[in-house]
Amino acid sequence: MILKPFLEANRIEAGCDEVGRGCLAGPVVAAAVILPADYSNPWINDSKKLRKKQREDLIEEIKDKALAWQIAEASVEEIDKINILNASFLAMTRAVQGLSLLPKHLLIDGNRWKSNLTIPYTCVIKGDGKYASIAAASILAKVHRDKFMEELSLDFPNYAWERNAGYPTQAHRSGIELHGDCIWHRKSFRLLKGQLVLNI
Repeated sequence: MILKPFLEANRIEAGCDEVGRGCLAGPVVAAAVILPADYSNPWINDSKKLRKKQREDLIEEIKDKALAWQIAEASVEEIDKINILNASFLAMTRAVQGLSLLPKHLLIDGNRWKSNLTIPYTCVIKGDGKYASIAAASILAKVHRDKFMEELSLDFPNYAWERNAGYPTQAHRSGIELHGDCIWHRKSFRLLKGQLVLNI
């Protein structure tokens, strides 16, 4: 299935998505992508529906064909300070601000958006499976974040981040239980089952 190329024709739209909200460790990563109105690729889809190799094969294609693209992060410290939802908004805002081309409209994956940007926007539930620009953003963000967590796992080998990218798998939680948490863990999250944390 080929995803929709735009919400409205004849305007510059940027698709925005984030990756890593449900992780116990690492930054939340967002991307913003502006694709040509006539761009079409049947392989572009929600990053979660693609295999790792498919996502990686699409990276250069997206970067080469996009009119503009940008990847940005919100740190673990920012996540713990302002909470994961607001940190996700912050990362997406940074991605849009980093674009080399100013979009006239934003397509935001999800049902909520908060930012100091004044660009008009539309929230699209499951937008990464509907619009090519959002899907492309999800692919850029996921590949970037997965590689970041793989590299971190070389210095922090106790949590199997090379396999789970910081998500709360049994191996990850077992690593925390055996070795404690580290500087890359989100202290505002429940790192162990049954653990109580202060909601912020």
